[in-house]
Amino acid sequence: MEIILKEDIIGLGFKNDIVNVKSGYGRNYLIPQGKAVIASESAKKVLAENLKQQAHKLAAQKAEAEKKGEALKDVALTIAAKVSATGALYGSVNAAIVAEELAKKGYEVDRKIIVLHDIKKVGDYVATVHFHKEVIVEIPVTVVPENAVAEDTKAEETPVETPVAEVAVEEEEAAEA
Repeated sequence: MEIILKEDIIGLGFKNDIVNVKSGYGRNYLIPQGKAVIASESAKKVLAENLKQQAHKLAAQKAEAEKKGEALKDVALTIAAKVSATGALYGSVNAAIVAEELAKKGYEVDRKIIVLHDIKKVGDYVATVHFHKEVIVEIPVTVVPENAVAEDTKAEETPVETPVAEVAVEEEEAAEA
């Protein structure tokens, strides 16, 4: 069954694309939800006319998407998660968590345009952000154990004065003897 998509659907196509889907998926989900219409000859003509009229608007959307993509080009995320002794995560890291981490860095990205398979182990992964049909940005995601991050911050916060205090105690003991 040929349909015309009214909005972007990750894994299927982008707005105004003509795609083939199984009849049940089209009739029972996409069309009733308002996400697609049947691609009849008249609908195709209307689509062509709309695309011709909206060409400048679509170019502006693409330019905005490229601008957002350039901003995220050099971003890398490190996510701390609770980990078992074997290296498996308690829970998982998903697109919502990646979107939250990007928001902490000042980048507002909708979690629905982030493609990332649920991460269940510590390691390096890649999250793909689909800003536009032609603008796709890959963000490296590193998942580290939460306790490793806590140990790093403790090491940075502890003063280096402890050896000096030990030397003073040793000097006092030497003076007493």
